[in-house]
Amino acid sequence: MTFDTIEKFVENDKRKNQNVQIHFKTRSTIIGRFIVTPDYSELKVKNFWRIVPESRMTEWKKTNDLSLSRLFNGGEFTRLTDD
Repeated sequence: MTFDTIEKFVENDKRKNQNVQIHFKTRSTIIGRFIVTPDYSELKVKNFWRIVPESRMTEWKKTNDLSLSRLFNGGEFTRLTDD
């Protein structure tokens, strides 16, 4: 997927701070949340996205620790859907 398609989906007001399903070309679907960090704009242009997986969401809400997130290449996404 292109960064502008992903951006349009993610930055929709109803999806901010919500979990979404992320479908990949070569790996299993995950549920997670796109997070906005100081490098968000720079990564977005390169089609990289910081995502906190659902399994780490409780800890993320408590600490906002970036090490709980993972970087994903948007070019590997096939589809984004609401959780």
